[in-house]
Amino acid sequence: MGYRSLADCIADLRSKGDLIEIAAEVDPRLEVAAIQRRVYEAQGPALLFKRVKGCAFPVVGNLFGTMERTRWIFRDTLEAVRHLVELKVSPPNGFKRPWRYLDVPKTGLNLLPRRVRSGPILSHRTTVSSLPQLVSWPKDGGAFVTLPQVYTEHPDTPGLAKSNLGMYRVQLSGNEYEKDREIGLHYQIHRGIGVHHAAAIKNGEPLRVNVFVGGPPAMTVAAVMPLPEGLPELSFAGALGGRAVRMVQAPDWPLPMPAEADFVLCGTIDPHETKPEGPFGDHLGYYALVHDFPVMKVDRVYHRPGAIWPFTSVGRPPQEDTSFGQLIHELTGPLVPTVLPGVKAVHAVDAAGVHPLLLAIGSERYVPYAQERRPQEILTQANAILGQGQMSLAKYLLIVAEQDDPALDLHDIPRFLRHLLERVDWETDLHFQTKTTMDTLDYSGHGLNQGSKVVIAAAGRKRRDLPTEIPTDLDLNLPDGFSNPRVCLPGVLAVQGPPYAPDHRGEDQSQAAFCWSFQPGDPLNAFPLVVLVDDSDFAAHSLKNFLWVTFTRSNPAADIHGIGSSTFQKHWGCRGSLVIDARIKPHHAPPLEDDPDAERLVDSLGAPGGPLHGIF
Repeated sequence: MGYRSLADCIADLRSKGDLIEIAAEVDPRLEVAAIQRRVYEAQGPALLFKRVKGCAFPVVGNLFGTMERTRWIFRDTLEAVRHLVELKVSPPNGFKRPWRYLDVPKTGLNLLPRRVRSGPILSHRTTVSSLPQLVSWPKDGGAFVTLPQVYTEHPDTPGLAKSNLGMYRVQLSGNEYEKDREIGLHYQIHRGIGVHHAAAIKNGEPLRVNVFVGGPPAMTVAAVMPLPEGLPELSFAGALGGRAVRMVQAPDWPLPMPAEADFVLCGTIDPHETKPEGPFGDHLGYYALVHDFPVMKVDRVYHRPGAIWPFTSVGRPPQEDTSFGQLIHELTGPLVPTVLPGVKAVHAVDAAGVHPLLLAIGSERYVPYAQERRPQEILTQANAILGQGQMSLAKYLLIVAEQDDPALDLHDIPRFLRHLLERVDWETDLHFQTKTTMDTLDYSGHGLNQGSKVVIAAAGRKRRDLPTEIPTDLDLNLPDGFSNPRVCLPGVLAVQGPPYAPDHRGEDQSQAAFCWSFQPGDPLNAFPLVVLVDDSDFAAHSLKNFLWVTFTRSNPAADIHGIGSSTFQKHWGCRGSLVIDARIKPHHAPPLEDDPDAERLVDSLGAPGGPLHGIF
């Protein structure tokens, strides 16, 4: 049976020896987050901070810091949830192997939330400023809730059935927010709350919002699940948590709340008012900058007896939220072929910031009699992928045909890229979408939520062998300002360029000059992919660095160039190397950097005699 409350989960981790309690006082500004990030990097235990400076509430972090612990927390229900997914994929399995699905009826009973008359959450009231004021990065605009569960109901059809529970950023302090009366609510493009907010604006009425913090761990996971419209996250939380979510309602507040939540902030969003929100160090590894976002007018704040504040710190991946992505893939991966016919698998690459890079394996079945396979059906499948919810935010979608290598594994990224680069034809296999939507947190585009996409679809025979090193006798003849070529992967070369210097049109001509310096037959073209970077040693140091630099610092339509390029019937391609300009541009957000003082504190906690000695 799953946990009734967050405290139950913490007690279980304590008895298992997978929790460290820190009794020393720690500062919620930078120190708490720095400790959590370091322990996550070491794949260490969950952390309970018992004394947070200026706050009466303890905080817990790194709860989902390892996949082993995440699976253990849901050990009683994961198999049953997987069985539910299997039956969704293929209902006849229930008749063929009924004994395998004996746990499904019981799990189904937990899908429907239960209304109760009272619960611990209604026991106490507090204020926004009394909550833990956690600041993760030096340039953050204030304190943020980093594991919020934002609950809304559709204004036209209120009730649990069409409710939405999402993890949308909540700023507790800073900027122009009125203390204890206002908080910022940042939600990104393609999020379910937007439907409810749009309906409230149409009706000219405030949107009521409850922000849950804590409660059963299944609630936190449910808030990040990419569920289809019409399937309430509360139902998923019941299935994953092993018990129906108990919802209680305050006498004078219309929205329900989990009876076992640790905190609930209740309020309304005005249909028309916004205020500056941010900056905030985000999961792409950069700061999300200041923009106008909705303001939530706080009516009241509840907390349960013994309330504990859960938190995480996001930043350049991998971080703790990586576990959410892996768990989501494990639970929903089998559904992909049923939602996207012909698509075998899709992988959002965490090291590239998730949305910037999608890898996919599809099928080429349209013309099985063809003498030579080429991308046809996988282009249809690529369009279908980009039409699915948050996958529509991808900038780079790389798709190949299963028939060319049935054993290909999307999670073996070097092998996947090698397979694609051996087959791709840069003259025909690049398909752009310009001036379209982009992830709100991605600043490589030409404006907030604005940018471009490219589908790279490769199928058929192997066209080339990929070099794995630069031959000592190979003269690349790099133009002035470009130097230090480094091999990142087979067939992938990073070249260090001069700092990006835009002209009066906002364009840097140096990448064009780089391409013009070569002909398609020149030795450089032995590498089908060339990436222009600020630091080629850094980019080539690891796969993680290559993926982060290349795909978070480029906007396909603006930053993809090529040697021997041409346009035919509005289709752009090139005969030589594809060149991606992944240098930092003036309009990019600044990357995250650790605070030296906070890092010294972390070092002291890990020294002999410190509570974290032996963890890192």
